[in-house]
Amino acid sequence: MFDARHIRTFHEVVRAGSYSAAARALGYTQPAITQQMKALERDVGTPLFIRVGRGLRLTEAGEALSRHATVILDSMSAAQQQMGALTRLRAGRVRVCAFPSANASLIPETLARLAADHPGVRVDLLENEPPESLQRLVRGECDITLAFTYPGLHEHVPDELVEIPLLEDQLTVLLPTGHSLARRRAVQLADLAEERWIAGCLRCRANLLHECAERGFAPDIAFTTDDNLVVQSLVAEGLGVAMMPALVLNFLCHRKVTGRPLQPASRRQISAYVLREHLRIPATALVLDELKTVAANKIGC
Repeated sequence: MFDARHIRTFHEVVRAGSYSAAARALGYTQPAITQQMKALERDVGTPLFIRVGRGLRLTEAGEALSRHATVILDSMSAAQQQMGALTRLRAGRVRVCAFPSANASLIPETLARLAADHPGVRVDLLENEPPESLQRLVRGECDITLAFTYPGLHEHVPDELVEIPLLEDQLTVLLPTGHSLARRRAVQLADLAEERWIAGCLRCRANLLHECAERGFAPDIAFTTDDNLVVQSLVAEGLGVAMMPALVLNFLCHRKVTGRPLQPASRRQISAYVLREHLRIPATALVLDELKTVAANKIGC
């Protein structure tokens, strides 16, 4: 392995034609230049210069190293420029894996803010529901995961992940327009014990079962789908009722569906997850900061 300082000094000696001229150009003493070239020759294992009168001539090994030195120094310069761009957030790539309603609500606004202030930072979007999205983070397939948890469910989060809470998302009961309970300002879950239900993803379905069991009944689940538009369309046609997060209703609300808050309120926690060491990566930290800003503006939705 060659010392980068020695390669830079060697390149200047070749360009200047002597140790003394290289010393003046680099601001070193001539003995310092001599010591560096001796050290480089020890690393190479053969002389690089021979003296001709008061000048220097490259040996065959010196000629070969000189050809490589320019490439090495150019590559080092390019690497320094790229590292500088990454640390100053003029460049960077972050892979974000989120569940569908986060990709449709939190992510677009976050990307718009990044595009305005840091156009060189690129975000690649992936989509998965938890817990698969968390496993993708553990496997290194993404850099940030957005996932949700329900208070009553004991859901395992891998120990190596850091959780950054973003917002609490209130659950809303969806009723067909004209349903007798649609006239109320809020609905109790027990009032829906005799209804047919449309359930969502596996984690949302588990929460529905848990919350209904807490109130002494088992819901009659007629359909299960993780497509929010399909859920609302089924409710609109009177095929059942559903629980849906308010985050979804920010961007999707069927005209034949009425939403009513639950009483007492039921919420899910939306968080970002990242591997601890990734918190030190500037582009990743930037995306997390923008996500927190966007999420803060959606509190109370």
